[in-house]
Amino acid sequence: MKRDVHVVAKDMETDELSRHRAAKDEFFKRDHRSPILDQASFKGLRYFDPDPAFRFTVAPAAADGETIEVQTSDGRRRSYRRAATVSLDTPGGQADLTLYTTEGSDAFFVPFRDATSGSETYGAGRYLDIEPNDDGTVTIDFNMAYNPFCAYSEAYSCPLPPPENRLDVPITAGEKDFAAG
Repeated sequence: MKRDVHVVAKDMETDELSRHRAAKDEFFKRDHRSPILDQASFKGLRYFDPDPAFRFTVAPAAADGETIEVQTSDGRRRSYRRAATVSLDTPGGQADLTLYTTEGSDAFFVPFRDATSGSETYGAGRYLDIEPNDDGTVTIDFNMAYNPFCAYSEAYSCPLPPPENRLDVPITAGEKDFAAG
């Protein structure tokens, strides 16, 4: 029986995502660098089910290149450069995001809050790390959205999403709020 190529690709992406999530749980449970304070009782992170509707490959628009100071969870500030912007048609509506870089990096950092923040997901927001594709596009996969380490321990200082990345739409993909135990 021949399977549709799109179904096979979707299954491969879901398998890769499942492996990534399992590896992260293993790191959090066993590694000495884990932000989890009580590793012995850690049972794993909670996630939304994988949803291909929250995966986009788009050509980003150049941003103004301005360096901004972003407040962190402990009141400090970190510098990021506005590198690019994207507009996405999510299942919940239009989402416009700014992609940031830091000195010496080509990768994009995307801190964001959305309509699920504080209810289903971590209140301070979540992050995406994005490598540019060879053809100049970027793949924004909200299924890979993750909580910053300050969601698990106050010992960490985490950048808070700037106002331009506070979305009114729900992003029901990626990591959910941490529930201990």
